[in-house]
Amino acid sequence: MRGSSKVNLDAAMDRFAPVLTDAGAQASELGRDLYTVVDVLDSSGSLRRALTDPAAAADAKSTLSTRLLTGKVDDRVTALVAGLVRSRWSTERDLGNAVEDLALDAVLAGAQHEGVLEKVEDEIFRLDRILVGQRGLRQALADASATAEARSALVGTLLSGKVTDRTLQLVQRVAARPRGRSVNASLVEIGSRAAARRARLVASVTAASVLSTKQQKRLSTVLERLYQRPLQLNVAVDPSMLGGLRIQVGSEVVDGTILARLDEARRRLAG
Repeated sequence: MRGSSKVNLDAAMDRFAPVLTDAGAQASELGRDLYTVVDVLDSSGSLRRALTDPAAAADAKSTLSTRLLTGKVDDRVTALVAGLVRSRWSTERDLGNAVEDLALDAVLAGAQHEGVLEKVEDEIFRLDRILVGQRGLRQALADASATAEARSALVGTLLSGKVTDRTLQLVQRVAARPRGRSVNASLVEIGSRAAARRARLVASVTAASVLSTKQQKRLSTVLERLYQRPLQLNVAVDPSMLGGLRIQVGSEVVDGTILARLDEARRRLAG
């Protein structure tokens, strides 16, 4: 993906990141819904053209996508897609590819919140190596004469109970809907994306009240500038803190809550 399509995808990922943070482990369900949107786009060339037509009004395209998806997928996914179709895409296929990238990011975000992202990366790598040496299995997973459901069921038979739920979700997806790629190529891409996500620092933030999307983005920008690395912001709310923020990045803790300041004042008075 290049040009305006790449710019639009990057912007969408930035906008969706706080949503995935708020969703926590449920982010994988948002990924499942996004994959459903990919299937809808892949199944209808006329719909893809309508949603990516540069001559059509952005509001009209957004209204169309919202009408099609409302009640069928999570409202957060509906809102994301409504924003995507407002953008200009280099080719009509780029819209579906962008939604697929966002779906994978969502599933991996869910795995990260579940604490299994590293395991998913390892399992994907091992499966890729196994498939390299198993020609018959590769052919079975790529059998175009079999239905998508049959290929997904085969993955379930082989992997259920042996890998994490996130790995199973992703491998069933690439087997069922290869979208012109080999299973091995898709596994390599998943592994690369998982590794890239794992390389990001995780900042665990506890606030006395809910932080707005703007506040989260500002905080993320400040922390990334401070640590000079991409950063994943995980935000929790604890009203007992009374006010302020408690931020932990790795072993470093920055406690600026009112409660912490009161405790410090008590220690000084007692001291």
